[in-house]
Amino acid sequence: MNDERIDKWLWAMRVFKTRSIATDACKKGRVMMGGVAVKPSRSVKVGDVIDVRKPPVTFSFRVKALSPGRLGAKLVPDYLENITPQSQYDLLEMTRISGFVDRRKGLGRPTKRDSREMSRFKEESYADTFYLDWEDDDDEEED
Repeated sequence: MNDERIDKWLWAMRVFKTRSIATDACKKGRVMMGGVAVKPSRSVKVGDVIDVRKPPVTFSFRVKALSPGRLGAKLVPDYLENITPQSQYDLLEMTRISGFVDRRKGLGRPTKRDSREMSRFKEESYADTFYLDWEDDDDEEED
């Protein structure tokens, strides 16, 4: 086994969940070798460096060996070397953090806490109103 299709290798190394997703990524130009986008049928050899762009990060892998099929997660390090620079991981972490910091109030669904506060407010305001209304009606009938 001297070479293997790049889409199959990416799927076997668990970079992508399915082979069809790996194929689509190749077709969209998100998989590169030597700075050039590759087709799904491109052959991979031992020693090749593959860049996979999963926005906002570009992961880099070096092929250590070719696999006979999809591997278990524990065996993957024997077949590929992750050479992604630390700066890419820092970028990923900053993106995760900024997603929570930059969220403006009023956008999207209310949080669980917001929902509880709204429910409490409704229950308290309706309960007081109905209680007073019923109490007033009872007093009028007795007079």
